Amino acid sequence: MTTGKNGLTYADAGVDIDAGNALVERIKPAAKRTARSGTMSGLGGFGALFDLKAAGYKDPILVGATDGVGTKLRIAIDTGNVDTIGIDLVAMCVNDLVCQGAEPLFFLDYFATGKLDVDQATRIIEGIAEGCAQSGCALIGGETAEMPGMYHKGDFDLAGFAVGAMERGADLPSGVQAGDVLLGLGSSGVHSNGYSFVRKVVELSGLDWDAASPFSEGSLGAALLAPTRLYVRQTLAAVRAGGVHALAHITGGGLTENLPRVLPEGLGAAIDLSAWTLPPVFRWLAGTARMEEAELLKTFNCGIGMICVVAADRAGVLKALLEEEGETVTVIGTVTEGQGVAYTGGLL
Repeated sequence: MTTGKNGLTYADAGVDIDAGNALVERIKPAAKRTARSGTMSGLGGFGALFDLKAAGYKDPILVGATDGVGTKLRIAIDTGNVDTIGIDLVAMCVNDLVCQGAEPLFFLDYFATGKLDVDQATRIIEGIAEGCAQSGCALIGGETAEMPGMYHKGDFDLAGFAVGAMERGADLPSGVQAGDVLLGLGSSGVHSNGYSFVRKVVELSGLDWDAASPFSEGSLGAALLAPTRLYVRQTLAAVRAGGVHALAHITGGGLTENLPRVLPEGLGAAIDLSAWTLPPVFRWLAGTARMEEAELLKTFNCGIGMICVVAADRAGVLKALLEEEGETVTVIGTVTEGQGVAYTGGLL
């Protein structure tokens, strides 16, 4: 490297400010289409503004959530298929927010890489914008960090931050009692948890990412990158209709660990595993890894991405409403006296 008579520049150190500015301009249209009531400013400022009163709230409680997509990123990077990983990022945050009874209002992203590729970054952030648009959440800001020496060539990392609101006293869980019905909402695949295990299973199988998927059409890599389902609009519609006592997002820890998080002390759940069919991706993972059913249930969502705990006398109405909203809904069990989750039937 030669510095010339003008000396060393930031670009010589590997950070291209012009590329960062170009990215902001490229993603402004994607962010703009996520605007909603309450949005006050666009990208480019030192901070982002949001007006809760304009969003319709009178006595709001704010709820925050942050998450990433784990090592699912590795598959996106290795395959070059980065168009939907942003949907995963949004989903992992906003699906948690609704479990508190909150409506997601705005989202901020953090994108870090060693060398900024404007085209790649644009595709990623357009995916984030798509996730926001699908969940009624405004993409109002973020941070792009170019950090040479911190990431291998082509690698990047993502984190997301979502803020939602609810009127005071409307928080979930609330009113859960024995006899409540568990409505399971179908997942779109593995979602964004357990991918270190998934990658190990793929290694054991001897298949490459571009190999034909053994459980679906298309390549294995594409099948495993199916984006996490967004449950926001659907579950909020159910909450507003009345009778929803709790929502459980089935993420790391699977059915076994996540449902008890929304059940009061002294209450458990009985789940009939024969009520739904285990999706082929999980059957392939379990078969290839020779997983025990108990391990499968506490590692993956097993086809149920969200559980709605509802009043027994509202179960039929809410099931129909959720189906009208596009969900695949299965009555999977009930809330019971006692602790923990008891299973009957079988998935495998």
